[in-house]
Amino acid sequence: MLLRQLEYLAALSREEHFARAAAACHVTQPALSAGIRRLEQELGVQIVRRGQRFEGFTLEGEEVLRWGKRMLAERDALDQTLSSMRGGLVGTMRIGAIPTVLPVSSLLTTPLHRRHPGIQFVLESMTSREIAMRLNDFDIDVGMTYVDGEPLGRVRVVPLYEERYLFLTPAEGAFGNRTSLTWAEAAGTPLVQLTSGMQNRRIVDELLADTGVESHVTVETDTVAAIYAHVTVMGLSSVVPHTWLPNFGVPDRTRVIPLPRPPRAYRVGLVLAGHGPEPMLARALVETARSVDIDHEVDQLMAGLWRSATPPSIEPGY
Repeated sequence: MLLRQLEYLAALSREEHFARAAAACHVTQPALSAGIRRLEQELGVQIVRRGQRFEGFTLEGEEVLRWGKRMLAERDALDQTLSSMRGGLVGTMRIGAIPTVLPVSSLLTTPLHRRHPGIQFVLESMTSREIAMRLNDFDIDVGMTYVDGEPLGRVRVVPLYEERYLFLTPAEGAFGNRTSLTWAEAAGTPLVQLTSGMQNRRIVDELLADTGVESHVTVETDTVAAIYAHVTVMGLSSVVPHTWLPNFGVPDRTRVIPLPRPPRAYRVGLVLAGHGPEPMLARALVETARSVDIDHEVDQLMAGLWRSATPPSIEPGY
């Protein structure tokens, strides 16, 4: 069994299309198809359901794919270990992160890249459920997501920071001159929020529901840009994580108001597969995370924004 044939299978699983899988592997489509057929002959089972187009894997094929991904992950872990022994880590680190965490990912990737310039990064936006699934399938090396509340399965967790919440609202609106706000007041305001498939939205919905006030979400979106646009143009408000502020700032004619800390903590952290080999790249990211105080870094970045974008009586580090 050739690892190259397993790479074909993994690519076909990702792309769900023969031509795209072949392109991802830098081979022709006939070469990819022939490689998979040779693997089927060697193992004595049909792996791919064939028709006019890719129709999925057989039950036996799903099992071959699962073992194949594990073997490829072990090969990658060996390559990383050997490169480290030769004097420096090289390779591509695949990170899956929920959208609310992506803005702070650079606080980890930047120092890691300084230490190991040979590392490249692929960051993908995913839901927390997708992260858990793709870690289990060895499709990503590390996840960045909430580590409290919803089950993540068998994973290793490295907490990073506790999420805090701000109320982004029009400066000329009802709360434009306020220095504090209750969750009940936030719930009674027309809102623009992330879509319900995202864990941040489920957390915010729970916090708003706890007030006993029915919340009014006028617009749902899966992008930060659309949230900001609907605050500035449509005059809606939004409950946003504090980690958005350093990267996205506070738009003109808007204000940010700190909301009270929730009764329970919602921590964000790194999650790694709880089984199989631990890639050296993932280990290096964990070591970097333990040397970076993300709360302090974010507060430092926020300090200037607070002074310029909020009423004078609101203090940073709330």
